[in-house]
Amino acid sequence: MAEEQRRGPGRRALIAGAAVAATGAAIPFVTKGADGDGGANSPTPNEARTAAPVASRAASSPGTRGDARPNILLVLTDDQPKETDWALPQTLDWLGGNGTTFARAHANTPLCAPSRASIMSGRYAHNHGLLDTRHPYHLDQRTTVQRQLHEAGYRTGLFGKYLNYWHTGDAPPHFDEWLLQEPVRYYDGHYNDNGTVRNIRGYNTTVIKDRTLDFIERSRSDARPWFAYVATRSAHEVNVPERRYAHTRVPEWKGRPSVFEPGKGDKPHFLREAHHTFAQGRALRARQLRTLLSVDDAMRDFRDKLRELGQLENTLVLFTSDHGLCWGDHGWLRKSVPYRPSLEVPFRLSWPAGGLGTPRTDDRLTGHVDIAPTFLDAAGVTPDTPHDGHSLLDAGNDRTHLLAEWWWNQQDKQPIHTWASYIGKSEQYTEYYRTRLAADGRPRGTGKVLFREYYDLLADPYQLRNRLHGAGPEDEQRLGVPGLARGLAAARKA
Repeated sequence: MAEEQRRGPGRRALIAGAAVAATGAAIPFVTKGADGDGGANSPTPNEARTAAPVASRAASSPGTRGDARPNILLVLTDDQPKETDWALPQTLDWLGGNGTTFARAHANTPLCAPSRASIMSGRYAHNHGLLDTRHPYHLDQRTTVQRQLHEAGYRTGLFGKYLNYWHTGDAPPHFDEWLLQEPVRYYDGHYNDNGTVRNIRGYNTTVIKDRTLDFIERSRSDARPWFAYVATRSAHEVNVPERRYAHTRVPEWKGRPSVFEPGKGDKPHFLREAHHTFAQGRALRARQLRTLLSVDDAMRDFRDKLRELGQLENTLVLFTSDHGLCWGDHGWLRKSVPYRPSLEVPFRLSWPAGGLGTPRTDDRLTGHVDIAPTFLDAAGVTPDTPHDGHSLLDAGNDRTHLLAEWWWNQQDKQPIHTWASYIGKSEQYTEYYRTRLAADGRPRGTGKVLFREYYDLLADPYQLRNRLHGAGPEDEQRLGVPGLARGLAAARKA
């Protein structure tokens, strides 16, 4: 423990320049005004809210507890894509104004349980083994960040969604306290409350917010640093907003080129058959934004509590989503596809005492596999299980590419096919395979490559033109596809 305590405070000097200011360097994706600029007559989220008291205390230095390691607060939303900032002004004021925005953050698997397992373990899904939403016990709990933090002396708490199909009566391993909801509902949910299974009335986001605040409040009398894993239902379909936000007006959305793609002959077969419309995407966006208004209220209350306790400076706060969601892009209204709306996620980190307290944009390729290594690095804990990601606290940790992967599973009746994707800094190469998960959640099939895609993300950020459609061997050589295929194969085996 002495070594961990020594490393923790010293880490601040090391990461002071970790986030690279790169505003404008990220690949453009949002059409002008798409992320909250709804015009002069558009309502702001706060116009529909009950006025909340604003904490008047200035941010304090870290508290007087002897352990100087940071608290860690992870807030994880569900199915939240980018372009949702309008609903989160208080969150952006906190984390955007006092931290780092990772502009190129990705879900490594755009599906709830595999994505969450990657967040907990720092490993790609093919390594942690949880490939679908029905086999949560495939995840080796010894590999999780909560286990390592708990054994290093952190007080740990889980509030909200854990892993799909987790048995409600089972305690989530390596958490001191928990309020686990399964199945997850917006209102009047079924929870495992520290070992007692019971129904709790109220809105999901508010219920888990209140329990998280209680957990944080107990740090007045408990000197240990804490780790809180807070996972909301928002903004997962079927979206049910908190009643006071049910009819909140949201800014107009005019779509983006990928929603109005003129032809899909260069896309895989299942996508050519997809016909979700702009109107459906626009309606889904509005429903999601309304549920996120309550998440923003929770973030406001977390900030106020940390300020009140004098812990605002030395709490590492990370806000992200388990994956994105298409709003009619390429005719698709779901996740599970290797396109930017499905893969890219909001990702903001603040830790003023660790040098991450000023507004910066970092355009390094970032994945969910980086979260566990980052938390352990901040806590001064040396990982004792393998990681595929790396700590984001060190600016020298950069990568040339990132792996994304997904398996066709029993829940999908359409033949989407299993795929893996090599995401580079300016290109993306994807292969689809003849593989499907069996009833035991393990892959079966020949693995034969059925279809391939290559996108120039700089020239074609909306992924409208698959450069491999009709391409010959010389075209593939010029695009560097043989090298990308080898890189993808190596990443899938690593």
